[in-house]
Amino acid sequence: MSTAPTPYSAPPLVFPAGWTLAQVQDRLGNVPAERIRVNPPLGTATIDDAIRLCESKESLCEWVDGILVEKAMGVWESGIAAVLIQLIRNFLDEQPLGFVAGEAGMLRILPDRMRIPDVSFIRWERFPDRKLPREAAFRIAPDLAVEILSPGNTKREMELKLAEYLNAGVQLVWYIEPTTRTAIVHRPGEPARSIDADGMLDGAGVLPGFTVRLGEIFARAERGAGGLTA
Repeated sequence: MSTAPTPYSAPPLVFPAGWTLAQVQDRLGNVPAERIRVNPPLGTATIDDAIRLCESKESLCEWVDGILVEKAMGVWESGIAAVLIQLIRNFLDEQPLGFVAGEAGMLRILPDRMRIPDVSFIRWERFPDRKLPREAAFRIAPDLAVEILSPGNTKREMELKLAEYLNAGVQLVWYIEPTTRTAIVHRPGEPARSIDADGMLDGAGVLPGFTVRLGEIFARAERGAGGLTA
């Protein structure tokens, strides 16, 4: 006997009396107002609403405290993510350690948070029988989360998102900054580590054996990801 999947619901967020839109923006990390969806009304949206927007190709939104927040990402940032995904997939062809997803990979990392890393990796042992859930949004936090920073992202937004990733159990987070060609590596309980274009991103204990020079990712993106054989 089959059962219907549990809806992606959560109790509506009740804002304190007298709150303004500015205070809502502050709660979300000072994201620009144009990225905040007001339909469904603030605090009442569900992950199902985000899924419908994605499936209709209308918008790609994260779900935060019952609010839909449009994901900030441009073509250049998307191209960088695509290069990194291909490099990880090539590595996984030889070392089948898990599953990698891109910028539409919805993950309910906490009961009231659905985030969409630009790149995410989840080890196979996290999935029963090594089978992927047949859901539009996996109810799991990734082992590796990668964010390609866009001009539309705010510093506070990314600080909040990092705290959520680490609180949810993410073991490795890469924040890649295309403008400065740098990256910051975050691991639970360790100081953040900054690397420049000549530095190496490595999978540590999450993707053991995977390494790539940061500058090579930008170079491959600039030439259209040609020759991806690494």
